[in-house]
Amino acid sequence: MANPVEQWPRFETKIISYQPFGTCSNLGQYGGRSASRKSWFTQESVSMSTIGDNILEKPLPKIGEKSVFTKELEVALANKSVDFVVHSLKDLPSTLPPGMLIGAVFRRDSPYDVVVFHPKHKGSNLASLPKGSVIGTSSLRRSAQLKRSFPHLLIEDVRGNLNTRLSKLDAGDKYDALILAAAGMDRMGWAERIEQVLGPDECLYAVGQGALAVEVNLDDKQTIELVSKLIDRDTSICCAAERNFLRTLLTMTGAVFSLDGTECLKETVTGTLPDPSVQDGSCPHAILTQSSIYVPTGMRDIIVTAEKLGGTLAQALIARGAEKVLRKAREGKDLVQQ
Repeated sequence: MANPVEQWPRFETKIISYQPFGTCSNLGQYGGRSASRKSWFTQESVSMSTIGDNILEKPLPKIGEKSVFTKELEVALANKSVDFVVHSLKDLPSTLPPGMLIGAVFRRDSPYDVVVFHPKHKGSNLASLPKGSVIGTSSLRRSAQLKRSFPHLLIEDVRGNLNTRLSKLDAGDKYDALILAAAGMDRMGWAERIEQVLGPDECLYAVGQGALAVEVNLDDKQTIELVSKLIDRDTSICCAAERNFLRTLLTMTGAVFSLDGTECLKETVTGTLPDPSVQDGSCPHAILTQSSIYVPTGMRDIIVTAEKLGGTLAQALIARGAEKVLRKAREGKDLVQQ
């Protein structure tokens, strides 16, 4: 069988390689892949910052802008100054701008949230911290769940890239611990600092967390075919279900929380995926699913079934009053922004 890389088209491309909060983990991970591809195309990587990177004096909810980590990148993609953009999938909205899609989802790293403690609390866990200990996070999702799981702790906002946040933790006296993504810590080479991994009973991870995704223009067939070679089947299935759950509102568990953590609705649904109908040597065709993920024709039934599972989970939560809880959360978020 021929080497698949030898069958890929040869062309020159520009890439935006981007990681939220100004860290270099997406650039580093993509760079590892690009080294093996230099033989068949010439690339130019373009690093950019976004409104979410540049406004660090405000908590994320106070910025009052959707797509805080993607907007500027998608403008560059829309005007064709770049060919594709590498994102952390969790930062991509469930509905993309018209004419764009996710061309590939890479193999997922750990999706879980983790705890990094101040040196004075080395060897601790969140449950054992003294009452009133301050935990830093910029995520409303994490904040709401932590308030429910660990009501004796105080949750405070912390902004900046990973370097900045860890420096604030280590050198200052404000934070007793930080909640961070396991994947980001691992990509930066700081996994040894992780002292606690938060399970789903403590803090459900974000939709798409731990996965990198490539966003492309829907009409750019050449780039779509190029990046589709990097699709990870299992990760794409999971993330399609998660994104459609988020968009509508494999075994899958989802939940909605009030901002203060006092209300929680959680559901689990189970579905059966059909067998893949992949044909060796078949050329992928652009299929845009509800989750905005491109899939080769042989994976279409699997992705669609996964998306239906996500939708079923969302409807189960809606039937239990999720819309009311979310409405209160949005009202609370609006008050924060004022």
